[in-house]
Amino acid sequence: MSRLPAPDPQTLADSRALEARIRAEIEAAGGALSFRRYMEMALYDPQYGYYTGGLAKFGPGGDFITAPELGPVFGRCLARQVAEVLNTLGGGDVLEFGGGSGVLAVELLGALRDLDCLPERYLLLEPSPVLRARQRERIGSALPELAGRVVWLEHLPERLQGVVVANEVLDAMPVRRFGISGDGPFELGVGVGDGGFEDRVLPADEELIAWLNDTGLDGLPPGFVSEWNPVLAGWVKALGALLEQGVAFICDYGWSRAEYYHPQHAEGTLVCHYRHHVHDDPYFLPGGQDITASVDFTAVAEAATQAGLEVLGYTLQNAFLIGSGLETVHAGLAKDADPAQAAQLSAEIQKLMLPGQMGERFRVMALGQCYDAPLCGFSWQDHRHRL
Repeated sequence: MSRLPAPDPQTLADSRALEARIRAEIEAAGGALSFRRYMEMALYDPQYGYYTGGLAKFGPGGDFITAPELGPVFGRCLARQVAEVLNTLGGGDVLEFGGGSGVLAVELLGALRDLDCLPERYLLLEPSPVLRARQRERIGSALPELAGRVVWLEHLPERLQGVVVANEVLDAMPVRRFGISGDGPFELGVGVGDGGFEDRVLPADEELIAWLNDTGLDGLPPGFVSEWNPVLAGWVKALGALLEQGVAFICDYGWSRAEYYHPQHAEGTLVCHYRHHVHDDPYFLPGGQDITASVDFTAVAEAATQAGLEVLGYTLQNAFLIGSGLETVHAGLAKDADPAQAAQLSAEIQKLMLPGQMGERFRVMALGQCYDAPLCGFSWQDHRHRL
């Protein structure tokens, strides 16, 4: 990890404090901890976790850039799809999971205002006090006249009519890591070695074996290492209980199950982000870097069906943006742009659309409750048959 930038003293001190907590849990557990628990502590420890601490995470000054932070295009295209649903429903609320820096909320609210389709309320489910404060500041500064429509939540509301937006939420859920040997499946846990935290091979428990059998993955070849998100089904179930009528849009990087557990991903999908460097060591600077795993969208679809939701669409991000009016959005932004702004707009669209960038790595899925109208975002391409 010598190629990665050195952390500042405060980040390093916080990470060392979190390491001590994790070591204590490992010792209490008998020398090994599940990777799921390690990832949960690294990302969500109340004091030192990556998403709960005070680090800058998003944008050029953080560790990674999400689609909304590239510029206004993603948010304005998504707003056209959100407006279509709200118009069909005759109104409703918008609920955004994990609002990040608040930039998506600003773009959605501003674009929905311009489309004359503002939600009754814009709900932000954000457990981090630090991020809530940043979101309040950004929204209040950019859209003071609309700030009164925004409500911050720490827990899901009981019922919702309208639209749910989950942009890069599922990839940050703690996962279990597993592998296949000549003797069958095993779990990869976390232990402590001379160099710090390290992988530990643990026996596969009944839950893991049952999941492999149920999903047809019990035939994976020896040497295969991957992840499983056991939290996902519960999250989708809660979404099904919440959504009275409307559509949830899930935007994230991932694949169908056949693609996810394909031999080309035989080393797993775990990725870490630290100051715009991408690497594969989850034990580097706990609490000071992001840890993610790709989304199994087949698992999302299966959980949706069990939760009483209907899969209304599944497509690549570039196809979704085209269907949601990319051409119109581009024309509106380019109309009054100077040469520098036009070049920046072009670069943003390339990043969002090109297959080697975000265009095909990111997917969009729509889950509906009591909603049977067409969705423009899936009018250009719909790949539900690949799930």
